[in-house]
Order: sequence, then C-alpha cells, then structure tokens
Amino acid sequence: MIPEFPCTQCGLCCQHVHLSHATQFLDSGDGTCRHYDSLSKGCSIYAERPDICRVDRQYVLHYVQQYSWKEFVDLNLQVCRHLQSTQIVSSTRDL
Repeated sequence: MIPEFPCTQCGLCCQHVHLSHATQFLDSGDGTCRHYDSLSKGCSIYAERPDICRVDRQYVLHYVQQYSWKEFVDLNLQVCRHLQSTQIVSSTRDL
C-alpha cells in the first residue's frame, strides 16, 4: 500500500495543465483544467478524474521501476513548490 500523496490542495496544478504535454488535453483554453472549480479550488469530477491526475496511480503505472515512492513524491513536490513560487511572484507583480 502506497502512502497518500501530501497534497496541499492549492489547485495550482489544475490551473496550469497547459504546462505538461500529459495534461494539455484537459486545458479549457486558458491553461486551466476544464474540471477545475475555482470557488472550491478543487476538481468537479474528483472521484472520476483521469489517471494523470492521480499521483499514486501514475507511480504504479509508470514510475515504480524508476523511483522509490519517497523519490517520486519529492519530485512531484518540487513541481508543487515551483508552481507556488511562480504564483507568489505573479501575485506580487499585480500589487
């Protein structure tokens, strides 16, 4: 059993699906996932979301031979931190 991914539920990965070839099919036209609910900062189809949106499923399907779970989580968290730092910079520019 794989531990749960430590998601902060900030919604930034859903707001930037255009940045990855693997998630571009979800783009509503402005870079945001067509299933993203900006009010709740969550997925409107969470229980039925695609496999690409399931970190644990992606690990089992594609990365279990390459990385330990901890390494895979760390790589994903690096992306999270990058998106968060980009958001902070963007927010300060708007001031």
